[in-house]
Amino acid sequence: MRRGERRGAEGPGPAAGRRSTESEVFDDGTNTFFWRAHTLTVLFILTCVLGYVTLLEETPRDTAYNTKRGIVASILVFLCFGVTQAKDGPFSRPHPAYWRFWLCVSVVYELFLIFILFQTVQDGRQFLKYVDPRLGVPLPERDYGGNCLIYDADNKTDPFHNVWDKLDGFVPAHFIGWYLKTLMIRDWWMCTIVSVMFEFLEYSLEHQLPNFSECWWDHWIMDVLVCNGLGIYCGMKTLEWLSLKTYKWQGLWNIPTYKGKMKRIVFQFTPYSWVRFEWKPASSLRRWLAVCGIILVFLLAELNTFYLKFVLWLPPEHYLVLLRLVFFVNVGGVAMREIYDFMDDPKLHKKLGQQAWLVAAITVTELLIVVKYDPHTLTLSLPFYIAQCWTLGSVLALTWTVWPPRPRGVLEAPTPPPRGPASGTTQAGPTAARTGAHPGLMTPRGPRRPTEKGCQPHTDAWAAGPW
Repeated sequence: MRRGERRGAEGPGPAAGRRSTESEVFDDGTNTFFWRAHTLTVLFILTCVLGYVTLLEETPRDTAYNTKRGIVASILVFLCFGVTQAKDGPFSRPHPAYWRFWLCVSVVYELFLIFILFQTVQDGRQFLKYVDPRLGVPLPERDYGGNCLIYDADNKTDPFHNVWDKLDGFVPAHFIGWYLKTLMIRDWWMCTIVSVMFEFLEYSLEHQLPNFSECWWDHWIMDVLVCNGLGIYCGMKTLEWLSLKTYKWQGLWNIPTYKGKMKRIVFQFTPYSWVRFEWKPASSLRRWLAVCGIILVFLLAELNTFYLKFVLWLPPEHYLVLLRLVFFVNVGGVAMREIYDFMDDPKLHKKLGQQAWLVAAITVTELLIVVKYDPHTLTLSLPFYIAQCWTLGSVLALTWTVWPPRPRGVLEAPTPPPRGPASGTTQAGPTAARTGAHPGLMTPRGPRRPTEKGCQPHTDAWAAGPW
């Protein structure tokens, strides 16, 4: 049996329910206990736990403790409901319930952000003390600039001390982050654009956040070339392996050898199938605007990481910051796949996916929190030369959007060959005579009219005019 990445995309042939960019999957259709729904089991366990708390456990007299425990219990009950009842997304490995769990976490996180948004600035910051009593205290910002000499000749003991000072825990975090982002975006050009543009944003906004101030070699050598570039390279190599991999799935008990069983268990944590992303931003106005929107949301989510720490007084090493990054790693891949499906196959995917919708809502809500909690920092005017650069870039992007280049002669209708001197036949006449066909049947037809069913001519958006 052959199936696409979605379990519903089945068919008798390789092309049934499968796009040209999607790998072919062979599945024996084994449905074990691991894959079956356990709604009644989860409901029974949940009822037993709640019954134990109600009938056998004495409620403490601590109001703050009971409030925290009640909120946590409410969230856990919602997660149990979502994991068993929520709609499946595009991914099924290692298990659909895993991705349903992160979908429900997205809902909880968005509701938490909405709650913070409706508080005063002081109450919102102090509310985080319920999460960690150490929070709610203003934090000093670290400046990564200062002495930018790579080789400090005045320091005889360690002339490269400036380089070693920059090699902190964020270096491997940059590499791992961009490796995972490449697996989400699946396009080298888009990843490179996001990487370079974020460094320009750091240059532009260092007058607002001091920790954006870095040395030039920290921006372009350590970040763009080494950490980000190496992460993107390794990510592209992984994508190449995943696109060439054979996706043949068997039930664990149908594999005779122990080595094969162990290999099957490991491969359970790899994709069920693979889809190459072909964004094609130059093919239509819709795709161009979509790709620009994706890049904008990526950059905005990156900036929110720094601005949220600044306005909510979160130390960079706090576990809440790490949990947010882990959250985006898990939901980002699903959101990107849903966005690509919505762009690439609008007839099948008529609405934006649920995870993509939530990620967009979360990113906007985080931005609104930053705007509300510290409008003074955000309204600090850009330096004049930086404003000029961004104005020029915006004008070029707008010009590219409304008047894209139109190469001549691309996908034009074929010109009929010249006719013979006296016979009025085409150059295909001798061939037609040899085959016994009528010469008129060999005359090339013009492009079929678009009004004929199934006869839509293939046109190029760039060659046909502005979009």
